[in-house]
Amino acid sequence: MPTTPASPEHLRDLAVAVGTAAGEVLAEHARTGWEASTKTSATDPVTDADRASERHIVDALLAARPDDGIVGEEDTGDRAGTSGLRWVIDPLDGTVNYTYRNPQWAVSIAVVDDDGPLAGAVVDPGRGEVFAAARDGGATLDGAPLQVTPVEDLALTLVGTGFGYDPRVRAVQGRQVADLVARVRDVRRGGSAALDLAWVAAGRLDAYWEYGLNPWDWAAGSLLVTEAGGIVHRSTVEVHGQRDQVVAGNAVAVGHLVEWAADRVPA
Repeated sequence: MPTTPASPEHLRDLAVAVGTAAGEVLAEHARTGWEASTKTSATDPVTDADRASERHIVDALLAARPDDGIVGEEDTGDRAGTSGLRWVIDPLDGTVNYTYRNPQWAVSIAVVDDDGPLAGAVVDPGRGEVFAAARDGGATLDGAPLQVTPVEDLALTLVGTGFGYDPRVRAVQGRQVADLVARVRDVRRGGSAALDLAWVAAGRLDAYWEYGLNPWDWAAGSLLVTEAGGIVHRSTVEVHGQRDQVVAGNAVAVGHLVEWAADRVPA
C-alpha cells in the first residue's frame, strides 16, 4: 500500500479511521469478555483488549505509513521511524473504567512532528463520538466545530482532573484537590485524560489540571484544546518522580490554575 499523504488533514482522517476501528475491537471485547493483569501497581490494570486494540492500531498505521515512528502505551514501546513523524497512541485510555463497564474510556491517537501534535483523534465508542483535530484546521466533534468556554472567573470554573496509580502520589493529589475544590465551581474526575481534554475542547469542562501523565495521555487531547481556541500549559513536577503536569482551557482559566498550582504543586 502506498504511503498516505502527510498533510495534517489526511493524517487526522487516518487517525479517525484507525481509532474508530480500534474502538470496535474494544467494544467486541467488552461484549465477549477480557482478561486483565496489572502493570505499575495493583490498581493499574491492563487487559487483553488494550493489547488487541494496540496491535490493530500499529498494524493499520504501519500499513499506511511504514516510515513513521510509533510510541504506544502497552507492548509497542518506542519504534523509531525515518519520516520525521511519530504516532503517539493510547489504545484504551480509561482501562479501570472499561473493566467496570463504566463508559468513560476512549482510544487516543496523535501524530507529532518537531513542533508538537500535528493531527489526532479521540474516539469514544461508548457514546459513538469522534473528536478530531488537525494543526491550523480546527477541532471537531463528529464534524461540528468545537470551541472552549470563555469563563474567566476561577470560582465559576468547572475543572477536570485525575489521580495517579502510586498511592503516595494519590495522597498528595487528594490534598491538592481538596484545596482546589473550594476555589472553583466544582471538580470532575472522569478517569480518562484523553476524554477530559476532549471535553475541555467541547466546552463540557472549562479547564483541566493533572500531573503524572504520559505523552499518550495528552498528545491528541492537547491538540483538540488548542485547535478549539484554548491553550495547554505543560511543565514538570517532582512528586515521587518526574511527572508531566498539564493544564488546559482558555487562556484566563489556565492562567488561574497555573498560578494556583505554583503554590501547591512542587516545581
